[in-house]
Amino acid sequence: MTHRPTTGIFPGTFDPVTNGHMDVIRRGQMLFDRLVVAIGHNPAKKALFSQGERQQIIEQLVREQCEEHVVVECFTGLTVDYARKIGATAILRGLRNVTDLNFEFQLALTNRAVADIETVFIMTGEAHAFTSSTLIKQIAAGGDIDRLHRLVPPAVIREMKRIQAANGGRIPLRLIDHFQE
Repeated sequence: MTHRPTTGIFPGTFDPVTNGHMDVIRRGQMLFDRLVVAIGHNPAKKALFSQGERQQIIEQLVREQCEEHVVVECFTGLTVDYARKIGATAILRGLRNVTDLNFEFQLALTNRAVADIETVFIMTGEAHAFTSSTLIKQIAAGGDIDRLHRLVPPAVIREMKRIQAANGGRIPLRLIDHFQE
């Protein structure tokens, strides 16, 4: 029996990338011959970082913490369409809690029925079970970014401080037009 190479896709907005995301990437890389961290655009969410900024941060973290077969790419549109385009054999998803499980289970069944793609779930590490990018942005908007050191990588804190300094001590959340990136 010949080994068929596998490609996994770990999609998300990653705005910002958290230590929980990196935990899933590090553990998920062992499941695939190639893992694509796919940074999507969600027009309904207010963004802290542009897709390009998120890609640069995650690429740096992947170089420092992961193996060579992990790559970072940006996409627009439906995840299943992008997964098909890159030949992904499965979607990798991290689960933090039962609420995530309910949502992700429904999404996984839909993706299998509509796009014939499987989903692989990894439980996040206990230290990351309460962390979300939305929560991170809310805390950062309060001003004391250093409080986030256990939740996000140092590169994210540096970039948040850069944004804060450029905006008079505030973290503005803005809608970014993905066509401008």
